[in-house]
Amino acid sequence: MSERAVLHVKGRILVGPDEVRDELWVIDGRISYDRPAGARDVRTVGGWVLPGLVDAHCHVGLDRHGAVPEDVAEKQALTDRDAGALLLRDAGSPSDTRWTDDREDLPKIIRAGRHIARTRRYIRNYAWEVEPDDLVAYVAQEARRGDGWVKLVGDWIDRDLGDLSACWPRGAVEAAIAEAHRLGARVTAHCFAEDSLRDLVEAGIDCVEHATGLTDETVPLFAERGVAIVPTLVNIATFPALADGGEARFPRWSAHMRRLHERRYDTVRSAYDAGIPVFVGTDAGGTLPHGLAAEEVAELAKAGLPPVEALAAGTWKARAWLGRPGLEEGAPADLVVYDADPRADLRVLTAPRRVVLDGRVVA
Repeated sequence: MSERAVLHVKGRILVGPDEVRDELWVIDGRISYDRPAGARDVRTVGGWVLPGLVDAHCHVGLDRHGAVPEDVAEKQALTDRDAGALLLRDAGSPSDTRWTDDREDLPKIIRAGRHIARTRRYIRNYAWEVEPDDLVAYVAQEARRGDGWVKLVGDWIDRDLGDLSACWPRGAVEAAIAEAHRLGARVTAHCFAEDSLRDLVEAGIDCVEHATGLTDETVPLFAERGVAIVPTLVNIATFPALADGGEARFPRWSAHMRRLHERRYDTVRSAYDAGIPVFVGTDAGGTLPHGLAAEEVAELAKAGLPPVEALAAGTWKARAWLGRPGLEEGAPADLVVYDADPRADLRVLTAPRRVVLDGRVVA
């Protein structure tokens, strides 16, 4: 579209779960609810409109082996875009993806820098691997490099123990989280198991990824402190295959992973019922493909979230949590158009009719 082109979006504009408008206008890439005077070059699209979906846990620039070339990262971002995910929180990547910020055809990315893990306690080539004495320094480094987030690896398999265990002593995470907050960054952590959660939450963490280890003892603590979770249920679905692969060498770990998988839906529903903020994230970019945000919304509904709440976890509420606008007056026109009401049938999310990014119809 030319600089003076205007996009007219008609139908049902889902500004919020209960706020619906009949039309909006896109002028110079931004949303207006006032008809522009004298517009000559107007394109019209119609349907049910949502703000661009949010994938609050993915990894652009990463695959199972580590950092990827720019052309691969570009394909990952385009796959998310074409599936309607226009705001991504990159929860750790060894690649520098700042170049995407200059591309008006790619989703907006909120980066958490590179993962920070304990030495030899995470996937090779993914993270900075450090010991507790260096944790504060590396958190400060990634807080300055990221977009307001830092990502810790809170637990991983301990090969001597043969099972998942916490990676950091309590004092180290307290000091690291305090330093991140001093620098204006929020902190999240990868956590599969149970034993790291209390220390992380009491140390002031802002979010936990996966959170499959939540129990009746820690759910109230998360709720009291307002700590969010991003369950990544499309990733947790891979636990049985992972357990099968590690059975011979780590039978205790394999049994643990199966238990976490078996209770995954109950865990998420208990968290939601307790008032813990729950958001959509897919963990795409490691072993999973990109473009799965709609599938994760459906998984949250399967876990027991009301459909509109599952939808909000990947749209209105997720954007507010990340500090990014939705379909407000003057906001960047990042929106997705569907053929039917996604509040009534979440399957609609898998088939966008149009994707609009910064006011341009890109898919």
